[in-house]
Formats: sequence, C-alpha cells, structure tokens
Amino acid sequence: MSQVEIKHIKITCKDNFLLAASVFKPADSIKGAVLIGPATGIKRYFYANFAAYLADNGFAVLTYDNRGISESLHGNIRDCKASLQCWGELDQPAALDKLIELFPESSYHLIGHSAGGQLFGLLPNADKLSSIFNYACSSGRLWNMRLIHQLKAHLFMNVFIPVSNAIFGHTKAQWLGMGEPLPKLVAKQWQTWCNGRGYVQMAFNKTINTHFYDELTIPSMWVNATDDDIANDANVQDMLAVSPNLQAKTLTLKPSDYGLTEIGHMKFFSRKSQSLWDIPLIWLENQSL
Repeated sequence: MSQVEIKHIKITCKDNFLLAASVFKPADSIKGAVLIGPATGIKRYFYANFAAYLADNGFAVLTYDNRGISESLHGNIRDCKASLQCWGELDQPAALDKLIELFPESSYHLIGHSAGGQLFGLLPNADKLSSIFNYACSSGRLWNMRLIHQLKAHLFMNVFIPVSNAIFGHTKAQWLGMGEPLPKLVAKQWQTWCNGRGYVQMAFNKTINTHFYDELTIPSMWVNATDDDIANDANVQDMLAVSPNLQAKTLTLKPSDYGLTEIGHMKFFSRKSQSLWDIPLIWLENQSL
C-alpha cells in the first residue's frame, strides 16, 4: 500500500460546482479504473482504505464527496440546493469524466455503495462503464423491511427528516450516526423515494424526464448482507426491476462465513472487513480481462 500514489483534487461539474475528490494511482501498470460512488451523507475518506487496497492490486481509483457533503459543502448547509437527483445527474457523471480524463484508454468500473450505486441510470455518460459492482444498493423501500426496523425507518424518514428540516433547514443525520449532515432536498427526496417502490423510479416523468436505466446492458454484481435490514433481498430485487436489461448477478453475504460478527449496511468498506474485499477485486479482474 506504501507504493500507492494519492492525490487530492477538485472536479468541475457541468454547472461549475466544485467537488472534492481523491485519486489513488497504482505504482505499476493499471488494470482498470474504478469510481467509488458514496452512500448518502458518507464522505469519501470512509472509502480510503478500500480504495488503497484496490490501487495496491493494480486498479486506479477515484473517490469523491457529493455536493453538500464534507469538503464539497460550500457555504451554509441551509442554503445548499443539492438533491439526490443532482448527485446522479451532475456529480457522478463529472466524477466519471474526470476518471476517464486521468486514465485514458482504460476500462471504467463503478463500485457503488447504497445511493452511490442506485443513481447510475441518471448518468448521461453511463455507457462509458464496463461494469458495476454494488454493495447495499436497493430501493430501501420501507414496506419491505422487518417490522421492528420498519418502525425505526418510518420514524427517521417521516418524522425526523421533516422536523429537522423545518427546525434547522437541513437534516442532522449525524445525530443518529448516519454520516454527515444532509442538505434538506437530499433528505426530502430520500424520504419520498424510500416510501415508494423502485427508489429513483418514483421521480420518473416527474422531476426526472431523462434516464438510462432501461438502456444499460453491462455486467453488474449486487451484493448485500443477511444483517442489513435496509438492503434486504426484497429491496435489492425492487431496485433491480428498474434496470431490467442489466446483466445482473446477486450475492448475499453471511457475516460468520467470513469470520465477521457483522457487515450490515455500512461495514463492507471497513478495514475490519478486509476478508470481503477479494470479492470486488476478483469481480474487477474478471471484467478487465
């Protein structure tokens, strides 16, 4: 890992918004280039150890903060106009363009975590991707969750978000250990999409008039864990239904099979879960042949 070169850069989006990003470059020849799409409210440094691991195994990696999150928040969060939709239509496409610019004549792969893998069909340049590997990416539909978690999710989505937005002008997700503070439109869209079916599909022909979910036919792997109450099997299938033409494989992980006590929604990318990291690495190597 000591041979991996790490640079912190800025990415300019189509609307001239600047995103903070980090690039992990292997010391030797590059097998492929990987974009890590972050989960809702999760800053890019959360993925640094995983990105370095991929780079140490020959893959160039770019991580980034979505607008309104961590180092991509400019000014007061109350004034931030970011939404989940613009994360998919503006931020992730710009990050992919930068990856292509930095590593031309490579193959390009998305590793998405939760929302970072759900928005791929909003990218106008999604056809540049050779494959998608998603962890904990699902519709997050509340009604498909186990009852006890469903109640907690309803309280967060339908009580905490609107009350926090009304009082503070944004959602204080950090109070509940859910990453960074969220711009109010991000949280509001998250609430709306998880209350319906198909997540982003809720906005088709409403706020989203153009998308590419139906067009994409690339190989994809959708991985979840038995102890993830959000991205359970039913919600993964609900999300997959939005992209019926993808070449999709699914894999459900049981923590004890890998010597782990938990994986859940977040810990796949934790340094303590390195026993899992061969799964995406082997996927990438197979897709880069």
